[in-house]
Amino acid sequence: MKEKRTTIACFGEVLWDIFPGGHRRAGGAPFNVAYHLFKMGADVTMISSVGDDELGHELLHKIKEWQMSVAGIQISKVHPTSTVIATMDENNDAQYDIVQDVAWDFIEVIPESKQLLTTADALVFGTLATRNKRSKNTLFELIEASKFNVFDINLRPPYYDVHVIKELLHKTQVAKFNKAELRMMVEFLGKEYSSEKDCVRYLQDTFGMQEVIISKGSKGALYVNGDDFYLYPTIPIEVKDTVGSGDSFLAGFLSKRLEKGASPDQVMRQAVSLGAFITAREGACPEYTLEEFVGFRDNHQVAAIPL
Repeated sequence: MKEKRTTIACFGEVLWDIFPGGHRRAGGAPFNVAYHLFKMGADVTMISSVGDDELGHELLHKIKEWQMSVAGIQISKVHPTSTVIATMDENNDAQYDIVQDVAWDFIEVIPESKQLLTTADALVFGTLATRNKRSKNTLFELIEASKFNVFDINLRPPYYDVHVIKELLHKTQVAKFNKAELRMMVEFLGKEYSSEKDCVRYLQDTFGMQEVIISKGSKGALYVNGDDFYLYPTIPIEVKDTVGSGDSFLAGFLSKRLEKGASPDQVMRQAVSLGAFITAREGACPEYTLEEFVGFRDNHQVAAIPL
């Protein structure tokens, strides 16, 4: 009997990243996660909205070209398709100017999305799509229908409210922070930042979460499940593009984490491998096959760093 594919919904922004020179690429953190989950073989639904305009139709065409479903993407007659002006700094890191009052700021609750989440293996979301009350309320309604919520904190100042983040963390099963976000969260809660380990424990206790991921840049990534801590190094590669590397890491993580019987070692190997594989390529959503990725992963063995 054929094994059932993992079913995942990703909620939030789908947009055009516009780079110097006018070149544009499909993006948005939750969409990047959806793209890579699809590449890993998952059945993915992106819950978002685009405008009924040229950029929106072009975006839907691009997503269909990749053979991904657009069933969860609403078309707004009122609000435009999202564009983000990206500039690259001297370290080749992207800085973003995110236009407001766009289609994904006004995602509606539709019965099909709620129905999907009653059987889906996971719902993935971030903070950016909560900047507008309409999409924020929709997200909270969808979270109630979902049984496994994955929160990639992914702060984009000034578009977040720490009180909303707290509410979301109380409803989260897996949370992903970078080092700065971890420090910010514990300090907001009135605790002095001590060690990474203590802070993760504090968040687990405060929000009743089992699983926390800390991305540590060049120092790798930490995965905590209950009382168990797993630290994995990055794979040394020639960096082409850091845009979306955290999103591909999360997609790699979930593609194994939601697989029946996968060990923490398999989960983290998949995560750091996909993050490195995409960072060595141009763009957040480059063309590649599952076979190409598996070849890369199997040729770059990584092992946990003792803690």
